[in-house]
Amino acid sequence: MKPGFERELIPRDDALHLIGALNVMKDKAHNAAHQWELLNEDGHVPATPPYTVLLQHASDAQDLGRDVLRLTAEFARSPYHATRDGSTVLTKLAWATTSSSHAPLYFAQTAEHALALLRSTNPADRQYLSNNMVHDHATGRAYLRRTSEALRDAAEELGAHLGFQRFLAQLTRQESPPAPPHPKPGGRPR
Repeated sequence: MKPGFERELIPRDDALHLIGALNVMKDKAHNAAHQWELLNEDGHVPATPPYTVLLQHASDAQDLGRDVLRLTAEFARSPYHATRDGSTVLTKLAWATTSSSHAPLYFAQTAEHALALLRSTNPADRQYLSNNMVHDHATGRAYLRRTSEALRDAAEELGAHLGFQRFLAQLTRQESPPAPPHPKPGGRPR
């Protein structure tokens, strides 16, 4: 392999480790986006929204966002971020970081509206708070979906990079000249 190519390659073990971490976080974001429900079985805001559950959504989203931020910062400090493929991965990680940092705010606002809804007696205020809760919770979930998609894309980019490495390895094996045949004992060299 040519030295220029070697500088562009992310070591296989490092790439596999990062892919594993990305897949874990991608699954967490995906599962949260699909499992964290606000509406009841009838598709309505519950009469007494679960404030503590909604606050837990904000806390869990913040933990996920912190993990994504740490992973992005680690990758940005690595020498791989400056490679062509590494730059693409870093861009996707930056998108995941931005999306994951927005989600906790919307879940916290959902919880805030739920608490206010529990104390409100005015029907117009209750309708306003219910609408805001639905909007904010849906927006938080959308940010988690975007986070999951960006993490998936980063992992796929690294997977493609590993595929390219395998291709290069096969190519360099084919370019190597075959070893000369060993002379037969007692025979004449050709």
